[in-house]
Amino acid sequence: MLAYIIRRILQSVLVMLVVALVSFALFRYVGDPINSMVGQETTIADREALRELLGLNDPFLTQFATFIGRAVQGDFGISYRLQQPVMELILSRLPATLELALVSGVLAFVFGVGFGVYTALRRNGWLSNTIMTVSLIGVSLPTFLIGVLLIWVFAVELQWLPSFGRGDTVQIGNWTTGLLTPSGRASLVLPAITLGLYQMTLIMRLVRAEMLEVLRTDYIKFARARGLSNRAVHFGHALKNTMVPVITITGLQLGSIIAFAIITETVFQWPGVGALFINSVRFVDVPVMAAYLMLIALVFVIINLIVDLLYYVVDPRLRVDRAATRH
Repeated sequence: MLAYIIRRILQSVLVMLVVALVSFALFRYVGDPINSMVGQETTIADREALRELLGLNDPFLTQFATFIGRAVQGDFGISYRLQQPVMELILSRLPATLELALVSGVLAFVFGVGFGVYTALRRNGWLSNTIMTVSLIGVSLPTFLIGVLLIWVFAVELQWLPSFGRGDTVQIGNWTTGLLTPSGRASLVLPAITLGLYQMTLIMRLVRAEMLEVLRTDYIKFARARGLSNRAVHFGHALKNTMVPVITITGLQLGSIIAFAIITETVFQWPGVGALFINSVRFVDVPVMAAYLMLIALVFVIINLIVDLLYYVVDPRLRVDRAATRH
């Protein structure tokens, strides 16, 4: 087990180095950040002095090594546009993004598994057919259109929920949350549904397909022959074996929720990291863009590592196979 964890950590470090190299090389040569920092009246001498101060005249490998050394310490430099430390900017907006992603992920997992199990066990019922038909909307419509439709119905027409912003927040140490205020919870509803609808649909369809496959296996037939109740067969045997591939998809979808919250944050003017990244792209703010990509890569690496470890815990066949390999 320890050797497996160490090997996965080393693989994760290698992935992070590759992502760092690609992101740094990509954004290092996209536009000229000096143009975003100074006005047209700035002289050439002043531009060159600023370029030298920022280390933009150093060789590529020197800049990359400096970038990696600082990134390990959580130092991604100063934002070209806002003239503030990049890590401070990200940390100030990270609670909003993580809160939105967490609520969206929980909704997607709970309703996805619930609807998936129901439509598998009642696959010929009218409600199951209705759920499967409606779920096509979650797959077919783009995220921004779903957000706009929800705003139109619940914010404009019905006026039940706010259409933008995060509402009132509460400071808990260095963390800000809107879950403890009525306006914060209300502001979270529409963006959370918008962001989690697509992931919920994928999880639901995967659970349904896996559940139907497991219900056809021989050991389920033997369990029924032993006289076990439907509840024990469905939830004690079938669902447990269905969850192995669902864990992988759910983990990856959680990473996708964080990575692709950009569109939802833009539609609802949510003050998260995604909105910060969009503004950074507009102004070629290289340090912020590179830090954002590193952050997203780190999220995916950590989630994949956790998923692999959960595989090891949930599926006993992996432990048996590894024990057999050692002997």
